[in-house]
Amino acid sequence: MALTFDEYGRPFLILKEESKERVRGVEAQKDNIQAARTLANVLKTSLGPRGMDKMMVSPDGEVTVTNDGATIMDSMDVANPIAKLIVDLSKSQDDEIGDGTTGVVVLAGALLEQAEILLDKGIHGTRIAEGFEKACEIACEHLKSISDTIEVGAKDALRQTARSTLNSKIINKYRDHMADICVDAVMAVADLERKDVNLDLIKIESKTGGRLEETQLVHGIVLDKEISHPQMPKEIKDAKIAILTCPFEPPKPKTKHKVDIETVEQYKELHKIEQEYFTKQVQLCKDSGATLIICQWGFDDEANYLLLKNDLPAVRWVGGVEIELLAIATGGRIVPRFEELSKEKLGTAGSVREVSFGTTKDRMMFIENCSNSKAVTVFIRGGNKMIIEEAKRSIHDAICMVRNLVRDNRIVYGGGSAEISCSIAVEDAADEISSEEQYAIRAFAAALDAVPITLAENSGLNGVVTLSGVKAEQQKSKVHSLGIDCMERGTCNMKDQLVYETLHGKTQQLRLATQVVKMILKIDDVITQGMQG
Repeated sequence: MALTFDEYGRPFLILKEESKERVRGVEAQKDNIQAARTLANVLKTSLGPRGMDKMMVSPDGEVTVTNDGATIMDSMDVANPIAKLIVDLSKSQDDEIGDGTTGVVVLAGALLEQAEILLDKGIHGTRIAEGFEKACEIACEHLKSISDTIEVGAKDALRQTARSTLNSKIINKYRDHMADICVDAVMAVADLERKDVNLDLIKIESKTGGRLEETQLVHGIVLDKEISHPQMPKEIKDAKIAILTCPFEPPKPKTKHKVDIETVEQYKELHKIEQEYFTKQVQLCKDSGATLIICQWGFDDEANYLLLKNDLPAVRWVGGVEIELLAIATGGRIVPRFEELSKEKLGTAGSVREVSFGTTKDRMMFIENCSNSKAVTVFIRGGNKMIIEEAKRSIHDAICMVRNLVRDNRIVYGGGSAEISCSIAVEDAADEISSEEQYAIRAFAAALDAVPITLAENSGLNGVVTLSGVKAEQQKSKVHSLGIDCMERGTCNMKDQLVYETLHGKTQQLRLATQVVKMILKIDDVITQGMQG
């Protein structure tokens, strides 16, 4: 920026043209590939049952330890626009499937690595992208042909799928217990006729302290609240629950108002009117036959005392989401006005109890044996907040995988066996293609091998040697369930090891990774706007 004057002596500013940084052609493609691969390499060591964990420290000092791909990606401060595509890829896998977020990023990184080799050979980016797309369809069709169908009603296969998901998590020591909880939670809320599961009906609550194995499934709702008065009963059997979204207080005018009180008599009259409001509200609750009041709003000591006097236990400040879940579980109606409260609108629960934890007097409400058990709560215990948060993520992933099996009950086998089998099928298909897309299809097959190689390396094995042995055995025996024996159980057959993955999750992984790589390869011009100088 410069100041100058015209011929009449009037000042004006000269601004420099906005600077632009521009990269074109193959150089732009390679820069993009390098940015995406750098991010993908971060997750490589977290893949598989023996993958390593990552520790992320936020700007305010909060520590997260996890090997969940989506959580790691979400916690990283990524500025590069291409690297952000990889972050979005991981999020998409998490939103759609719930698991496989690390695998999808590792596969995308391997595809980009192969694409870079093909670009060096002079093959156009569009032809590479088309070849990858064709190879992806071949792999997905092959996965369908080698998949097995399970019986959703038989919980064993669902349990094994949940166990396979939990194998790579911090909580894998308790995977059997956690897998049982996840399967029972999903089956409690599943609509098997429509083949659908509403995950909103599965609430996950936690309380620091205790051990992970104390985690339990509650057939009902757990509220992080306590009974409003210490002298109210702490356990109510066969509870009739009034669910209110109206506060225990006198009505307030919507306009601004002012009340002038000049004498003691006026004050006493005002107090009497207020008392009448409270008494009427409590009496309406009592007349409806309610034995427990759940209120979305708070109420003062006056209302609390009247509720105690009338033997009506109450819980206040219950959030909107919990109120809705409570209404679903107990079969009650949410009542917005006291006058509308009636016996028909009450919810029912076999048992409502207040539970204390440890020496800190932390209390929670357990509402169990509800009339409509279509709402459950997974209640997690753990030594510290970090473990509990990781347990929440792990249980969420396992629940999502069981949900996917309810929707589509076909499975493939894990341990890299599905990728090895697809790699062989894609290589065979490439022999029948005469165009230069053949190179891209072969490259896709090589990229699929990156998943079992990474699994082997993360387990302390020689990746290439292990893969070569298993691949040769698969081709020879035509057994598609042969994979990497990460846990050194003595057999490479994942069917015998009961390592299951959902077909839907695996095909989604391939398609999402291919789409993102295709998008990156089609960018050949990057224009970065600079600052004005």
